[in-house]
Amino acid sequence: MAAQSKPDLVLASVRRLLRVGATANLLNLLQKRHPVDIAELLRALNDHERRAAVDALAGADPRLAMQVVAELGVDVGAAVLASRPASDIVRLLQELAPDDAAALIDHFPEALADQVRDLMHGQQPSAEITEVLENPEGTAGRIMNPRVFALPDETTVEEAVKAIQQLGGVEMSFYLYVIDERRHLVGVVSLRRLLLVPPQAMLKHIMTTDVISVGIDTPQEEVAKKVSSYHLLAVPVVDDENKLVGTVTVDDIIEVIRDTTTEEFQRLGGLEALDEPYVRTPLLTLVKKRARWLVVLFLGEMLTATAMGYFEREISRAVVLALFVPLIISSGGNSGSQAASLIIRALAVGEVTLHDWWRIMRREVLSGLALGCILGSVGFVRVSLWQQLFGTYGANWFLIALTVLFALVGVVMWGTIAGSMLPFVMKRLGADPATSSAPFVATLVDVTGLVIYFTVAATILRGTLL
Repeated sequence: MAAQSKPDLVLASVRRLLRVGATANLLNLLQKRHPVDIAELLRALNDHERRAAVDALAGADPRLAMQVVAELGVDVGAAVLASRPASDIVRLLQELAPDDAAALIDHFPEALADQVRDLMHGQQPSAEITEVLENPEGTAGRIMNPRVFALPDETTVEEAVKAIQQLGGVEMSFYLYVIDERRHLVGVVSLRRLLLVPPQAMLKHIMTTDVISVGIDTPQEEVAKKVSSYHLLAVPVVDDENKLVGTVTVDDIIEVIRDTTTEEFQRLGGLEALDEPYVRTPLLTLVKKRARWLVVLFLGEMLTATAMGYFEREISRAVVLALFVPLIISSGGNSGSQAASLIIRALAVGEVTLHDWWRIMRREVLSGLALGCILGSVGFVRVSLWQQLFGTYGANWFLIALTVLFALVGVVMWGTIAGSMLPFVMKRLGADPATSSAPFVATLVDVTGLVIYFTVAATILRGTLL
């Protein structure tokens, strides 16, 4: 029997201590570990065990308990806290940064979230959390930490270093923001530079005045792009008057990128984005979100049957054409899905913009032509080989092979163009380009691919099979 790894042994110990109610021993085991490691252990527990472990930690060390809750993620963390009284939740939320607390409240059931907001209203310790919650969802203001450390521009380096040494409870990310007497953001100094200049120098003489900042209403995706583009660890948030109101740190940006990527992957798969993790999403909700797009795609595929019916005469006279229908339409759908995925990703990371559509069109026409020739040649060789080996396609096998060749060139090129241009169209209309997902592109190309295929067949085979 294989020996258990150390994490497995710790997990087994946690479960055993929870089962027998040995709270003191459980706390002794957990408090020696980093919040990230504790959260990793708790994720392996069931909901009841996880709540019991957090309850034990909250009774002995509320700050550690809430650090663990934050590391669990907002969905799991909110579920852990949701069973507690609203007043208890308000007390525990004070242990978190305002942006982390606001994120948890956003994921509470609506009734509980309203109770928590009502209890926090007018309470000074909760004012910063309330301030974050008042900002629109999906903006920098909703993920910023209003506890921002800044000093006046007349401060000397020596005074700044002393202030940093006495700092407590305020998030620092290797930057010192500099403000004027009206709290306007006027500059930024790296902590490294503070250590390299004379102590008597004033911040206004050593600061960088070209500050990269974002507004309260800046979309979170734009904040993420700015942090990534300028390689920042944090970005200051300013109001309409350029007054410093908070910071967004790189850990918040990672959460934004993760959530955005998750939504895009789900849309690329042809379903609505889930509001909760898959395992916590109710079955009925999961079915609804998947069924809506499946119905739309099914109705689209019905057009394929209509197209097949339109070419019923050609099929009845040359049944051999039906053998290649799956080959033709799947090749077009695959090429379109590839192109759509590439362009959606390029739009998401800012590699291309709407103004680049013509350049992309030219590239994809050439790409589609090349890919179509490659697949068409493979199809031509396949028909030729089967004819030589088995005599499958009769006297007109060469014309059939040409039909497959030219149909694949046309369908693949059309699929590539459609897949690359649909994301631009969706973005131009103000919709999420990921909506033009691979299944949607494939459905579109299936219908038009049939038309292309049978049109080519009617042209090449006229007077022989047709």
